[in-house]
Amino acid sequence: MAKVPSELRYSKEHEWVKLEGATAVMGITDYAQAELGDVVYLNLPPKGTALVQSHKMGEIESVKAVSDLFAPVSGVVAEVNQAAIDSPELVNKDPFGGGWLVKATGIEPGELANLLTAAAYESFLEGLATSGH
Repeated sequence: MAKVPSELRYSKEHEWVKLEGATAVMGITDYAQAELGDVVYLNLPPKGTALVQSHKMGEIESVKAVSDLFAPVSGVVAEVNQAAIDSPELVNKDPFGGGWLVKATGIEPGELANLLTAAAYESFLEGLATSGH
């Protein structure tokens, strides 16, 4: 079963968000990295880019496919994980730590209510497993 840290919020597109003060740290879930396989390239938004919740914020490429990345919350990109861009395998090795993707400020805390709790995300994943996806 995929790791689902309880302190994070999740989107149905398999992104996570964690608040660190007024900054939102975002990445993809353990489930997403496992489904993608070996990540080989990240196309992330540059610093200063305005993100809109549930809208495309970049792309992630693996040996299997190219997939869109969606912003779990709105905000402005404050930092991009250059280490993950330089070594995309970090996303596979540590999706909730060193493999984070972007940090954003100016977020709308109310948008977190639109995201899944860890328990709800686990139920969502179980639904995917039983539906054969």
